Parts: sequence; structure tokens; C-alpha cells
Amino acid sequence: MDAVKRFFSSPRFAVAGASNDPNKFGYKLLAWYHEHSLPVTPLNPRAAQIDLPSRSYATVASPSKLPSPTQTSLSVVTPPAVTLALLQEAHSVGIPAVWLQPGTFNDAVIQYARENFAAVVAGDGGRGFEGWCVLVDGEEGLAAAGVPWKSQL
Repeated sequence: MDAVKRFFSSPRFAVAGASNDPNKFGYKLLAWYHEHSLPVTPLNPRAAQIDLPSRSYATVASPSKLPSPTQTSLSVVTPPAVTLALLQEAHSVGIPAVWLQPGTFNDAVIQYARENFAAVVAGDGGRGFEGWCVLVDGEEGLAAAGVPWKSQL
């Protein structure tokens, strides 16, 4: 839970793999941050913005384009083949913490993340059956980090 607490202690968040498709986890994850009134930036190199029902978010193409990467925790919803290169760039710009959603990593990705970030949330754990997931474990993580939030629903 220490990594979860550290992850949610960042003042900003980003979602790599954000999507305009409401059926995809990249959309659901961005919506979760929005619903919890957390400052979030979607990463998507192909879409200029992500449209939620109550707000549109301008995207950035990559971690290096984030306004304050050293103050941003990164949630990842990309396939393992994309995730490793994404993490390499995130590390190069000083992102301190990453949350790798189920299905976004393989052994090489996990090893790289654990060797290069101060906090890594990934793999076995959490309350879900597939491992740590912001959608399942996020509110408990916010509470552990002492982060106040209010629902935008």
C-alpha cells in the first residue's frame, strides 16, 4: 500500500492510453479521475481531445509533453509492447510514480518499472481478481494518501 499512497500523493495525474471509446479502460480511467475531481491529463498521440459527458480534456502526445512531469503520477492503459517505451520516456522526464493497470505489462516491463521509478503499483494485490486497478482500489488509495476528493457525479 506504500506505493499506492505515494502514487496518490502527487499533485497531478496522467492517463496513458486515454480513449474516446466509452467501452475502453482508457476512457473509464480518465472518467474515474474526473469523477474524483483530480487534476488529470490524458495521453493520446492520435486524438486532440478526449470527450467525457461533462467535460472535454485536451490531450498530450507523450509524457515529455506533460506540463509538470516531476509532479505527475502516470496511470498506464497501453499494451505491454507500448508500455516499455512509454515508461522509458516517463523516466527520462522525471515522472515519480506509475500505476500499471492489469494487462499493460509483462515481466520486462515490471522489471524496468521497479528499477526506475520511486513508486510502482502493478501486479498481484488490491481488491480485484486481476491485480491492482485504479477503478477498484483508487478510493482506498486516495484515503491512504490523505487526498480529499468529492464526486463530480
